[in-house]
Amino acid sequence: MDTWNQLYDPFGSILLSALVAALPVATMLIALAFLHIAAHVAAIAALVVALAVAIVVFGMPAAIAAKAAGLGIASGLFPIGWIVLNIIFLYRLTVANGSFNRLQETIAGVTPDRRLQLLLIAFAFGAFFEGAAGFGTPVAVTGAVLIGLGFSPLAASGLSLIANTAPVAYGALGTPVIALAGVTGLDLMDLSAMIGRQLPFFSLIVPFWLIWAFAGFRGMIQIWPAILVTGVSFAVPQYLVSNYMGPFLVDVIAALSSMACLSLFLQVWHPKEIWTSTRLGGRAAAVEEATAGSKGLSPIGAGGGAEAVTFRGSTMLAWMPWLVLTVFVFLWGLADIKAFLNGLWNPAFPIDGLHRAVIKVPPVVAAPTPEAAVFAFNFLSMTGTGILLAAVLGGLAMGFGPLRLVREYGRTLWVVRYSLLTIAAMLGLGYLTRYSGLDATMGLAFAATGVLYPFFGTLLGWLGVALTGSDTASNVLFGGLQKITAQQIGLSPVLMAAANSSGGVMGKMIDAQSIVVASTATNWFGHEGEILRYVFFHSIALACLVGVLVTLQAYVPPFTALVVGG
Repeated sequence: MDTWNQLYDPFGSILLSALVAALPVATMLIALAFLHIAAHVAAIAALVVALAVAIVVFGMPAAIAAKAAGLGIASGLFPIGWIVLNIIFLYRLTVANGSFNRLQETIAGVTPDRRLQLLLIAFAFGAFFEGAAGFGTPVAVTGAVLIGLGFSPLAASGLSLIANTAPVAYGALGTPVIALAGVTGLDLMDLSAMIGRQLPFFSLIVPFWLIWAFAGFRGMIQIWPAILVTGVSFAVPQYLVSNYMGPFLVDVIAALSSMACLSLFLQVWHPKEIWTSTRLGGRAAAVEEATAGSKGLSPIGAGGGAEAVTFRGSTMLAWMPWLVLTVFVFLWGLADIKAFLNGLWNPAFPIDGLHRAVIKVPPVVAAPTPEAAVFAFNFLSMTGTGILLAAVLGGLAMGFGPLRLVREYGRTLWVVRYSLLTIAAMLGLGYLTRYSGLDATMGLAFAATGVLYPFFGTLLGWLGVALTGSDTASNVLFGGLQKITAQQIGLSPVLMAAANSSGGVMGKMIDAQSIVVASTATNWFGHEGEILRYVFFHSIALACLVGVLVTLQAYVPPFTALVVGG
């Protein structure tokens, strides 16, 4: 079998090589944020540029490049697109039978204040879904709920993305940390504990940041006690569970704690002024005014067909589909359940001509390492399959017949067709970036920053998630590089490997995959550029703050005492 060694510095200047390697990402960002090109067109254009750069500049054989992109496209549809399709299907069913309106009324009954609703739904409820499922599920769910509660499309999309940050490193029952331990060979508990000594600071900050982004500084200060309760009741369990139990249930336990504490606190405390506006303030208000004619609508209306009806059941019946979803998502995240389902059916397809044909070489890895390329079609254990079963069971319980469920599913597929195309193209870009070594070239440029590496190494994690849409994928891409670089310059490899994951969570809000999920959940198609521009500052600012914390942990007592694992 013919093999190809990755080339990281074709120009003899790592800075110039990194700038060229960044062209595909720059193409996508410019197309989305400044040229207002549709997301699926921008993603396809970026993929074409990536193919050209990989083949012409970095010498990747065309056949290998095409297969790498194809594997990414398949991986984009399964499991990511599969989650988005089925969560929107469930949402459409609840809108069609009117139960979603009752759910909205129930949430509003806890508190009519929109800021407090954001804390409860976008931060705490979203964190639970991140911990149980990850991979776009929390943004899909919270974005749909917020748009149903009357939040403007930009608010529902952007604020869901900002909230879905601090929990990401422990998402999908700790998958990113488990993957990080696997690629670095570092102790799983050490990594879990180290990340758990970084992110709790931001579990305190993000709720304040979320409300500031929505209601401004004055609006934030008015409800600071509730924000503090939300953050502390999440951060403390996050620290304790990650340091003493491991990465598996960190988000689930912390999110349940946060939801319970906030709900109980609101029984005895209320803001003096009730905030009823669902629109954003500041510069974002102008964007909302400019796009007022393209409001997010129920996906039922967007897809045609059934209209929402008055729900005549009980409140518990209205919550039933979402409770079923919660149970199924949690079960599908358990290792024993996954193993059982994979034992029933789990075909794996090594990609001929790509599997072990690409060789990673030093200094990215310690020794030449062939890259595996296997498409595991673990359909039964995919989170999206659990969501589909929950939607079908919930739909039958809501009174939908089998034929109507099939029709509604077809309409949902039509509604999200462009979103699925975008996700597929984005994962094609991410996989091509990985197999061609473009990501490693950019990583080596960050690694050349010397004493400033703790800061820029953290931003490397941010870049990895922005490129791939996944903290897990970023850890797989750059975990080994972080370990090797840290050892070379005398830093703790556990610190820098953990920083990759902690910094990466702030890139989650700007990756195209998450933005497409948000625009799909809020039915704000064609406005991905507005969402990206809105969240970009928040993403880079928070990532820089993580970088500052990691730098302090690397060099400044008493922060160095927080470093574990040596």
